[in-house]
Amino acid sequence: MTVSSPYRRNLHSHTYRCKHASGDAAEYVSHASKTGVDTYGISDHTPLPGDRFNSHRMDMSELDDYHRAIKEAQHTFPGISVLAGLECEDFDDCRSFYEDEILGHRNFDYLIGAGHFTPLQGSWEDSYFGMTSATKLRAYGDHLCSMMESSLYQFIAHPDVFGLSSDHWNEDLKACSHDILAAAEANGKPLEINGGGFRKLAQRSGKEAHPGFPLRQFWEAASDYQITVVCNSDAHHPTHAMASIEECIHYAEELGLTIASDEQLGIKTA
Repeated sequence: MTVSSPYRRNLHSHTYRCKHASGDAAEYVSHASKTGVDTYGISDHTPLPGDRFNSHRMDMSELDDYHRAIKEAQHTFPGISVLAGLECEDFDDCRSFYEDEILGHRNFDYLIGAGHFTPLQGSWEDSYFGMTSATKLRAYGDHLCSMMESSLYQFIAHPDVFGLSSDHWNEDLKACSHDILAAAEANGKPLEINGGGFRKLAQRSGKEAHPGFPLRQFWEAASDYQITVVCNSDAHHPTHAMASIEECIHYAEELGLTIASDEQLGIKTA
């Protein structure tokens, strides 16, 4: 298995349609092209049937235009592998939509699994807040483990966001980490070191600098498992098209983590 330069690859970026980013596909690829990028994935937050949780994702009515924008970027930048992707919530009733409509009918290149929401007692709770109980952490870990057992998702985005709610490392966080890492190893599913987390930390100071992600203890534990990682920008603005990639790679190298190959990620370079 080979790895094209991870310095010239980003598989996590957004567009204005998610309502918390700016710019469109061609603008991101244009900025990335100035860095000598080989492979660039557009992976905005997927619309959900019934337009659920659409305050932070595109509406279903925007999916055609999103797909068109990616095709235009592919035409404009033929020397770059511009990939069509989506960042997905793993709701059971959405899997057929992802498989039949997105990967099937539309022939998108890849999907990212993400746990922005955690299933708990019949409802979906925000994974970025209130993740302090053993019950909720266990539910989050179980949710990501289920994602990793599915062949729908090429990798898991920011698996360590569960640590945002805690100001110190504890046994519950440790247990959640090991559940996720064991599943990643068992299923050969790459985990993302998210550059957006580095940028958010850089904007904070003093006590506000923590908690944050990448969660150091999580990735230190990851070095004990046979897993691979993918280093992405998680760009929400065209000027961040390749931002923090180098920092993510150095972080992985410092901890002795293996960067996923193109083959493992299911991508083709130009």
